[in-house]
Amino acid sequence: MVKGLLVMDVDSTLIKEEVIDLLGETYGVGQEIANITELAMQGHLNFEQSLKERVKLLKGMSTSSFDHILSHIHLNDGAKELIDYLHENDYKVGLVSGGFHEIVNIIARNLKIDFVKANHLEIANGKLTGNLEGEIVTPNLKKTMLIKWRDSLSIDKEKTVAMGDGANDILMIKEAGTGIAFMAKPALKEVADTEINSGKLSDLIPIIKKKIDDD
Repeated sequence: MVKGLLVMDVDSTLIKEEVIDLLGETYGVGQEIANITELAMQGHLNFEQSLKERVKLLKGMSTSSFDHILSHIHLNDGAKELIDYLHENDYKVGLVSGGFHEIVNIIARNLKIDFVKANHLEIANGKLTGNLEGEIVTPNLKKTMLIKWRDSLSIDKEKTVAMGDGANDILMIKEAGTGIAFMAKPALKEVADTEINSGKLSDLIPIIKKKIDDD
């Protein structure tokens, strides 16, 4: 029987990096993208519009760069320990990311993640077109996916945990039974139930253990 669900952001939460910043650095537009990313994470820009503006800057980039990007991604400390603990204790794990499925799916597969939702880059002739395909992972969609996955598992809200680092995670954090701000921006810390400021994802384990014991 499933005991609970953790839904977490990817960039600067599961992993140390912001993938779109790595894409930008590789393609020579790193500073322009980083500036837009920071404004979005601080809540000063609409996330959907800022994402589209950043992706436009990647027009013409070859998909052969993805392997280079993956080689420069590092899991935050304790990531595998946390996910293994959750699976051993009948929790499911979902990743919901404003990043890109071309990268996120590989990370998820390696960690045996149960659910994944991320953006799709439009590709033509092996190059990025500067556009996105399908629905965009907005703050509201992050919340919607938490609810969808929770309902598919037939578990109560109280048995859900959400974790993220930026303003685009606020709705998801507020929807969860327990909201965790991980190395987070001030806007997210204001609404979270608990903060993890150590940079170690494994510091979530005692919080999950208490939830399990309380049940």
